[in-house]
Amino acid sequence: MAYAFRTAAILALLAMPVWAEGIQNPLTDGPTWDDLRFDLVGETVPIDGGPLLVEAPYRAHDAATVPVILRQTDPTAVITHATVVIDENPAPVAAELSFGPAMSPIDFELRVRVNQYSNVRVLTQTPEATYMTGRFVKASGGCSAPASRDPDQALAGLGQMKLRMFGDATQQSTARREAQIMLRHPNYSGLQRNQITQLFIPAHFIDHLEVWQGDDLLFTMDGGISISENPVFRFSYMDNGVPALTVKATDTEGNAFEQVLAKTAEG
Repeated sequence: MAYAFRTAAILALLAMPVWAEGIQNPLTDGPTWDDLRFDLVGETVPIDGGPLLVEAPYRAHDAATVPVILRQTDPTAVITHATVVIDENPAPVAAELSFGPAMSPIDFELRVRVNQYSNVRVLTQTPEATYMTGRFVKASGGCSAPASRDPDQALAGLGQMKLRMFGDATQQSTARREAQIMLRHPNYSGLQRNQITQLFIPAHFIDHLEVWQGDDLLFTMDGGISISENPVFRFSYMDNGVPALTVKATDTEGNAFEQVLAKTAEG
């Protein structure tokens, strides 16, 4: 009987889909969060769980571009802000996000660097409370991983943007849409070396980004060194009929970028 039970359990596990691996990497206990907690939330005690589900790989394929997805599970919740924290990174706060009404329910993806095995947690702010959820990610070396291009090439295309739209191009313009914004920027962390000189490349990264559809703000991001090279943001939103999105960004060197991107390129 015991043998049959074990066999059935093993077969059931083997039959589980690949995405079920995600349930194996909940947040873990550790001293780092105890050190960070007060600086991030003060005396507030975040409630575990909440209206956002966080998805991130248990073992990252590339520590320099780890996908983190925020999905709203309670459509009635009003989510105004979310902070992505990577406990073990040199600068733990990866991104502070704010969302406009058209982003609800939140379905948002960004890519981050993970420097060593770490909790990747999201602090979610609603008018009622602060919540916390996340994943434990096995990755290392993301903040010091070599840039994909040499500095001259990387800076030559600085600030170039691209918008990609997904779904049925014939759907009504006022329907819910899915989009991806790509921004050309090396987002140097300050921990990477020039592969020719072997000297450290000074930190130089996008520190603020805004996405608008007409006069309606979709989202903002205040970021640090943990946002990946050539930042990519994929998100769903309620289209208000304006034919383009406007993206505004600044970086730590005082550069300002702005581009109006037509909603024409379908994925």
